[in-house]
Amino acid sequence: MFDGVARRYDLTNDVLSLGQDRIWRVATRKAVGARPGERVLDLAAGTGTSSEEYADAGIDVVPCDFSTGMMGVGKRRRPDLPFVAGDAMALPFADETFDVVTISFGLRNVADTDRGLREMLRVTRPGGRLVVCEFSRPTWAPFRALYEFYLGQALPRMASLVSSNTDAYTYLAESIVTWPGQVELARTIQRAGWRKVAYRNLSGGIVALHRAVRPA
Repeated sequence: MFDGVARRYDLTNDVLSLGQDRIWRVATRKAVGARPGERVLDLAAGTGTSSEEYADAGIDVVPCDFSTGMMGVGKRRRPDLPFVAGDAMALPFADETFDVVTISFGLRNVADTDRGLREMLRVTRPGGRLVVCEFSRPTWAPFRALYEFYLGQALPRMASLVSSNTDAYTYLAESIVTWPGQVELARTIQRAGWRKVAYRNLSGGIVALHRAVRPA
């Protein structure tokens, strides 16, 4: 499915999020707080849009994704990025390889969330960090109702105008509605072995940034 939307993926994200995706990427990068000399695993990196921002800042970043089609689009744009094909439930990296693991809008697509989070823990060094940027639940009920209407009615129609695969964005809307809220996801992250779990809402709770630390 992601291979099928790869060519216009970034454009479609800009349109469907009304440009908010750029704000979310900045907030995620600040939460990651990576410094030169640290190694970052950017999971569900897709075409590498987020990874290239780390690379341009002198960060050693490894973009990893399950979709070779997405990575192919990214590799043509940024041949300098070391794209790695990988399954979040069985990461192709040694234990304690990365200072930070981050995943944006991809945790929903991991078939076994608990297993994926444990794998992220495995490849993170003791004291290293996890940052998850994912769709969540708007906190104000009237806004939540409006948002759910947008997901169910407007988003698929808008996607049909800019995307090559409208069905993929129907799945997107459905996966957002069924995804757990902020507190439940925080508990899931802690259950996988992460500590100091915290989150903050972006765009009224449309998106939440969860942060955690691997115990030393």
